[in-house]
Amino acid sequence: MRWVEVVLIAAGLSMDTFAVAIATGTAKGVVAPRQTLLMAAVFGAVHVLMILAGWAGGETLLNFISGVDHWIAFLLLSFVGLKMLWEARHPPGERTSADSFEPKQLALLAVATSLDALATGLSFSFLNIAIVPAALIVGAAAFSFTAAGLYAGMRCGKLLAQRAEALGGLMLVAIGIKILAEH
Repeated sequence: MRWVEVVLIAAGLSMDTFAVAIATGTAKGVVAPRQTLLMAAVFGAVHVLMILAGWAGGETLLNFISGVDHWIAFLLLSFVGLKMLWEARHPPGERTSADSFEPKQLALLAVATSLDALATGLSFSFLNIAIVPAALIVGAAAFSFTAAGLYAGMRCGKLLAQRAEALGGLMLVAIGIKILAEH
């Protein structure tokens, strides 16, 4: 897998954070720079941790499933991507509370938006990806997309949230198909 694909995966994984940040920016109306930095840093850090946790879990299983690893990577990325597409078409109501910057709420949102990164980290272990740079790319993307989403939410409103999640889902499914086709 080339690094451009890792960047595309990172962008796809960050669409959940982008959608939540847009909803937060829309709900708040005005978000202070300190709050933007806090939310972006938490979301980015949790994405890094989830990628690493998924990768660590996959490394322990690698010897047992090396013959079907490409199928597992395809299925995981496709599952995550299709889930994101479904959620974009069937939003579960308001994704954020009135105070998304309260520590408990912020932690819950960060974990909820990074569960896809856990599965992706698992697939990275099957694909023999250099995990530290990949995790940092994913974390940087989550940080950037969160900050951009807060700004966009303050400016553009709720319309963007569903489209961003759908785009992220399509990207992950496409990369899963490419992995399967190249193997």
